[in-house]
Amino acid sequence: MKWCFAGLLLLFVSCSNDEKSIKIKGSDTEVNLAVVVAESFHIHKPEISVSISGGGSGLGIASLLNGTADIANSSRRIKEEEMQLFQKKGIRIDSFVFAQDAIAFVISDELPIDSISIQHLSAILKGSYRNWKALTGIDKPINIYGRQSNSGTYDFVKEILGIEFTPYAKQMNGNAQILEAIKADHSGIGYVGSGYVTKDSGNGLKVLSIYSDNHPHAVSPLNREMIAAGKYYFQRPLFQYYKSSSFLKIKPFLDFEKTKEGQLIIQSSGYYPIL
Repeated sequence: MKWCFAGLLLLFVSCSNDEKSIKIKGSDTEVNLAVVVAESFHIHKPEISVSISGGGSGLGIASLLNGTADIANSSRRIKEEEMQLFQKKGIRIDSFVFAQDAIAFVISDELPIDSISIQHLSAILKGSYRNWKALTGIDKPINIYGRQSNSGTYDFVKEILGIEFTPYAKQMNGNAQILEAIKADHSGIGYVGSGYVTKDSGNGLKVLSIYSDNHPHAVSPLNREMIAAGKYYFQRPLFQYYKSSSFLKIKPFLDFEKTKEGQLIIQSSGYYPIL
């Protein structure tokens, strides 16, 4: 059997013609999950090849627009200016929410803090707090590890908190790079998709529970019951955008994601199924 190679992160699948080939690009948060789903999908539909690559939600949507992707994985809603670009080309698009994510804020397990308020978190990310002393009693500078501006996670955190990130925040290429940076930097803090932290639990990292000054009960992004109840402040839908004209081509893959098997894969990967 021959194998296809495409993109930054790739599922190896059998080559075939374009009508039997689905190209998925976009969100770094979704990319590993999409690969695992596609591997299982290929067992059921070996005649359909699926290639997966990351690069950020913005890249995925741009690739859908220019015709180099059939599905754009996006961890945020499409922006109005992006919609206008599709409209100018006369392209109608639709979306499918295939899973939920809970953004986890991660620090070194050497820092003596287990939870943080939304208000203090905002102060850190916009640069009002530059030292851990006020929160932990330890005199250490706060180093922020975040995502680049084409990331859906970057946009989501910024918008839900209503802040602009401090220019001192380091912009990392992806979730895995953020975690590796915090393992090496014991005064760092970063944010990643929940599926990434389940694999790194107890590996020198700590996931902070989040609370509000108005609602002091702290909630972890790893608490499935609270996520199902919609109680975690940073939970969000994970989108897949596609051209309406391509629906029949990609429908088998979307249908598989909705199956019991697809939903179990989502759950076992550290994300949350759509109930």
